Amino acid sequence: MAGFNVRKEMPGVELSKDEFKKRYCERFSDPVFAPLRKEIDHVLEAAWQPYAQSRKAPHTRPAGSGFADPEYQLSVDWIAASEKIKDAERQQKDPASPSRVLLINAASRSEHTCPGESSKTWRLAMLAREIFAHEPHFEVEVLDLSRLTSEYGRVIYPCKTCVSTAMPLCHWPCSCYPNHALGQVQDWMNDIYAMWAAAHGVMIVCPVNWYGPPSGLKLMMDRLVCADGGNADPTSTHGKNVEQAKALEMAGWPYPQHLAGRLFSVVVHGDYGGEAMVHAAIADWLRGTGLIEAGQMSQLARLVGYMEPYATSHDALDRDTAFQEEARNAARALVQAVKLQRRGELQQPDAGLDTPRKK
Repeated sequence: MAGFNVRKEMPGVELSKDEFKKRYCERFSDPVFAPLRKEIDHVLEAAWQPYAQSRKAPHTRPAGSGFADPEYQLSVDWIAASEKIKDAERQQKDPASPSRVLLINAASRSEHTCPGESSKTWRLAMLAREIFAHEPHFEVEVLDLSRLTSEYGRVIYPCKTCVSTAMPLCHWPCSCYPNHALGQVQDWMNDIYAMWAAAHGVMIVCPVNWYGPPSGLKLMMDRLVCADGGNADPTSTHGKNVEQAKALEMAGWPYPQHLAGRLFSVVVHGDYGGEAMVHAAIADWLRGTGLIEAGQMSQLARLVGYMEPYATSHDALDRDTAFQEEARNAARALVQAVKLQRRGELQQPDAGLDTPRKK
């Protein structure tokens, strides 16, 4: 193996036991836990051990056949997520299976938390859902990212950008989480990967948040980097062995696009500006991951209630019946594209061409 200069220069992040205890106990600040102080102290002592020993994956088993190193101890969490994706891919490729659309509400706003009101994004997504629901032999799955702000235990952890160290270090699905030593558990992406893998078409309905996409959507986008070139065999890098990953990439990595060929539609709405930039960022990301635009009407960026009060923004959407119909058309365009593709009638002029720049 060729030698690599692995750069290490950042300050350490290890906590003292006292600081660990302080942070861990913050989740028990409610007075209801006061009678349980002794029990909490026992739990705290137990929690310190995996943290101090960096036990990221306490439950493992041998990878088995089909992996580069069948004896390598793989996380059972990763194995379960990988098998879920494979099941979804088999369903997606079955010609007899219903056409499946993944409909994503990208807004963080929800009536079930601080804003106290549903979002315009949700309303537009439900208009699209009606189109999909009335199509025979179509199924629609709604991924509501507002649950990240309103539902207990719903979380998408940030991408650690393993890919920037070496592409094979980025595993498909992501193996960075769960990290039990750091308490980084209940990562939603292990379910979301399978949702994308099962889909024939994906529709994202998204608001503009300060000239950018909402944080929940951006977290999901970043964590889907493993779909574009990710390594489906963590034993080939023996987990997160940096030198082995760099050697694999330099030997010639194929950069597999695990979601390539699926179709997409994107609807973005704002109230002042940035809608075109946000749409372009999302659409470019999807194209870069190998997805295919479902036609001109499947792409939409509009302003609703330009410079009007936020308090009456839903009323502005009520009045904008043209935008409502355009959102329905974005869904209809996706339906038509999925039908054509599954019949083998969707023509791509560049189909079969191989890019000379694999990255």
